Amino acid sequence: MAGSNERIYRSLRGLEKTASTSRVLNLAVVSGRNAGNPEHLAKPLFKSPVLNGAVILKHRLRADEADLFESGSRTATKIIVPFDRSDLALGGRAVFVGERGWLPMLTELRGGADDITRDVEILESIDQLPSLDPFLLREHIKRRGYEVSPTYFDISPADVDRMQRFVGGEIARLIELAYGGAGSGGATGRLVEALLSSKTDERLEPLRLTLQLEGESYREGIFCWKGFLYYKWVLNTLWPRLKEVLVEVTRVRVEGPRERDVMIVIEETKVRLRNAMETQVKAVMGYLKAYDQVFQQLTDGNAIAFRDFLLKSPEMFMSLGEGAGTVSHVASFWRFRFPVGKQLTAPMAELLEILQDFEAGLGAEPHPLSYAA
Repeated sequence: MAGSNERIYRSLRGLEKTASTSRVLNLAVVSGRNAGNPEHLAKPLFKSPVLNGAVILKHRLRADEADLFESGSRTATKIIVPFDRSDLALGGRAVFVGERGWLPMLTELRGGADDITRDVEILESIDQLPSLDPFLLREHIKRRGYEVSPTYFDISPADVDRMQRFVGGEIARLIELAYGGAGSGGATGRLVEALLSSKTDERLEPLRLTLQLEGESYREGIFCWKGFLYYKWVLNTLWPRLKEVLVEVTRVRVEGPRERDVMIVIEETKVRLRNAMETQVKAVMGYLKAYDQVFQQLTDGNAIAFRDFLLKSPEMFMSLGEGAGTVSHVASFWRFRFPVGKQLTAPMAELLEILQDFEAGLGAEPHPLSYAA
């Protein structure tokens, strides 16, 4: 199996022309796109300019990496500082958030300890999230009082509008119950906007009373609720692409020179990858089905059941986020590498790397055979 450093080079090489996915926050590309943007410069994500050009990954820990941590976490947040932001293929230096001795390594990576407290707090906050989905990342950072330019969170106004319409349809019955006639028409849109806002809004008071939540429990419960709604919207919009990828994974072909042993591994990996993706999708749908069932209880008048679900949901929310983030990343990166209408082929070494990295991201260790060009 390829070593960790080799995989860093691979990952950066693949991210050269793209910015962010649910598992990747490519600040190197973001900083390049916003060079000279006054708002981007005035409200940076990190105090350190070095970190503002880093690549942050939600990384599935391999067996040899799990020993770096005290906890038994399966995923970690990896910070990669490229040697050259304009040429990610040159690789970079990396550290995991929370690994043993990570703060001295972070200090060295970012170029000193000046103003490090805020950067550490931001990184630890990001580490708490199950994925790097821009909507949740933006809300999570805002909830902790940090003012950051929206240029760091690549969610378009059109996506925000689509999500608000989706959420409006999802909770229309609840709005009717909690607000009566006040929840119709334009008022529904304003209430959805208030629900999706990162600030406490007095317009949500009837919902708070319905759910019988107070203080921090209310804030955490609403955030988890937004998370479930967000992932329902993501999976709803992502499903057509996922179905395409499931088909294309079996159809993609090798171009150029071939080696028999590597070709066998590629074909075996295709089968395992498709099965792993289908298993992951079923797991994600299972979490959303559990949410739907308890939300139905809420609209039937059982607010206590929904309240208890929200208060006990962080573990399920994390699993949902990891699962949705994984399949979303696979679909996004696959379509970036194999655009619609283009030939579904890749060189042998590259195809094996893509399939193995996807398989590892879905929780499986790749076949021991790895090909280096």
